[in-house]
Amino acid sequence: MSNRTLISIVDDDEPYRDSMRKLIMLLGYTVEAFESAADFLRSRHLPDTACLVADVHMPGMTGVELHKYLVDAGYAIPTILVTAYPDEVVRDRALKDGIVCYLSKPVDDDHLERCLRSALRPGTPIEGNS
Repeated sequence: MSNRTLISIVDDDEPYRDSMRKLIMLLGYTVEAFESAADFLRSRHLPDTACLVADVHMPGMTGVELHKYLVDAGYAIPTILVTAYPDEVVRDRALKDGIVCYLSKPVDDDHLERCLRSALRPGTPIEGNS
């Protein structure tokens, strides 16, 4: 069963971006992937994105900065951050600023699926949000 809900991925690491795209497609979502925040912001998919999965550490604009930019621009896109370099201070701040989930790479498939469900249905609790 195909889900037309669009999930956009922004990650500068091409192999990781591709594997995340395939995983989210296997979960049944429509997926677009971008190598930078600038590419995502220029895309025609921005207004249709139901959930954003972004890397915390990227050149140019980080995932945290991208989320803030979107909020300031009036786009209330639920956002999941992923990182290979977990930092409790960044995590706590991001969650306080409205990030749905802050996940460490490699991402647990089941945890990602729970985060996506929560992002797409606000109010759904997420266990172990780290």
